Amino acid sequence: MTATESQTEVQPAAEPAAPPALEIPAALPLQPEDPPRVGEFWLRGRLGANAAGYLYAASTDDGRDAIVAMMTEGSADDAAARERFVNAVDELPESAVLAHNDADDDDLALWAAIGPIRPDDGSSAASDERLIAERRGEDILSAVLMDRIPQPGKLRGPDFRHYWENRRRPGLFRIWPLPWPNALRPASRWALALALLTMAVIMALAVFLAWLLFRNAPPLEPPPVVPTPTNTATVTITPTTPPPGTGSPTSSPTVPVTPTTGIPTSLPTDSPGGSSTPGSKF
Repeated sequence: MTATESQTEVQPAAEPAAPPALEIPAALPLQPEDPPRVGEFWLRGRLGANAAGYLYAASTDDGRDAIVAMMTEGSADDAAARERFVNAVDELPESAVLAHNDADDDDLALWAAIGPIRPDDGSSAASDERLIAERRGEDILSAVLMDRIPQPGKLRGPDFRHYWENRRRPGLFRIWPLPWPNALRPASRWALALALLTMAVIMALAVFLAWLLFRNAPPLEPPPVVPTPTNTATVTITPTTPPPGTGSPTSSPTVPVTPTTGIPTSLPTDSPGGSSTPGSKF
């Protein structure tokens, strides 16, 4: 046996295939507390968030894309934070700020739409414009949070923290006119119509069941008092059987009473065993 025959060829093991790369979405879905629309811009998804505010991907009805920076409820309630937001927006180029709300609306959160962003056609210019708009939105929120200010001197003592940092819900907003049904897709319109039809069927079924339950109900005892045109009603008192040895039963006369109070309007003057003279005891 030769040396070449005794040697066995060892084939290298096949390397396992690399898992596919995880695709990160361009924007996260909106949460229930997020506004569907601010101004003329429909919000499409979240791009980022911190204690100062949120970044949203937005677009208008005519197809213009933008990045919307909006304050949180905590920062929107701080006058100094609102002033920093306004100053940061004013420092941007005039062509970069597409729209913003009025800074005098103290009950609303401040927001600003940043652009322009051309439609995504796969070119590098469109991605660069979107990236620049996102960076400008981040700069606005960082100015509110003051997290990019260099620290002079040595760090001593506890860390600085805004008192409103825990209130990170989106700030108050106002929508007029209402966003629906313009924002509904055809599938959403069918779902809304089906929900309304289901509610109508349930209400009709409830009314039908109530009719089945109470159609054979006995009449009320005693029957309700129906007033006359003179605003009085006649109540007949049924005679009762007296105890043995007390005489024959007597029937009480008919007494007109008012339907609201039940008090007789006039008392009979010829009742048995009584005097016809008012005020007489004997």
